[in-house]
Amino acid sequence: MKILMTGGTGFIGSFLTDKFIRDGHEVSILIRKEIDIKKKSRNITFINGAPTVSGPWQHLVNNYDVIINLTGASIFSRWTGEQKKLIKETRINSTRNIVDALDANLSKAVTLFNASAVGYYGFHGDEELTEEAPPGNDFLATVAKEWEKEALEAKKKGVRVCIMRFGIVLGTDGGIIGRMIPLFKNFLGGPIGNGKQWFSWVHADDLTEAFSFLLKHPELSGPFNVCSPVPVRNKGLVKAIGKALKRPSLMPLPGFIIRLVLGEFGCVILKGQKVLPRRLIENGFIFKHQNIDDAIAAIITN
Repeated sequence: MKILMTGGTGFIGSFLTDKFIRDGHEVSILIRKEIDIKKKSRNITFINGAPTVSGPWQHLVNNYDVIINLTGASIFSRWTGEQKKLIKETRINSTRNIVDALDANLSKAVTLFNASAVGYYGFHGDEELTEEAPPGNDFLATVAKEWEKEALEAKKKGVRVCIMRFGIVLGTDGGIIGRMIPLFKNFLGGPIGNGKQWFSWVHADDLTEAFSFLLKHPELSGPFNVCSPVPVRNKGLVKAIGKALKRPSLMPLPGFIIRLVLGEFGCVILKGQKVLPRRLIENGFIFKHQNIDDAIAAIITN
């Protein structure tokens, strides 16, 4: 298949690109000119253009069988008013520009995979959340709801839309694990706050396999929780990291410090969601990494 990807050089996009190339697909990645490209492959084409801005790149969208939109400013920062605006607008504008570029009368089957996040559900304590749960009303939940609404507009043009609600992605060379490992190596690892908040996660290998699975099942569409069927509490995550690194995981990071440093985003870290991938499992998808200890060990010893 011919695949167009935005955000293809980022943490998640890099895993997907490698997977699709191994599987024999042709991948085109939309990039800004200033990005230094390190990956080179005869099956990867780079297209200049920013998905958040209308431009000539939009004329190429209809040449592809699959479009994967991963664009969105990172949420891992202190949320100033300007940062919140950037978080929202990068997601909404990129999706709107892709949908606008699609022909109203497509002559072939086209799939749009649009990123979203388990933050869609807001905070529910110990409640188990499947795809049928309603959206929350905090900032991230509101952004995710509007983001998904923009993507679903593509259905009016005959496009199959899969909304991929990611849990926290665990993998090598970056992400949350890359940020936490140095702390543990310096004996500073431990639970955040009381450590009881739920952590819905997914190993990068399972995330990429979920995309491949859905490519093979064109009858499936709509929202999918892309996260392990076995969520853990924060203290379970840090215990798994400590065990894999042979380091203690007892140095707590008090909640008030998180809130002081990160403000509103600190509340996100101190809460969480217990999300289950019901639709993937009901349709036959099998997660390779379900246990957090095994997943962390596979990443750290890779």
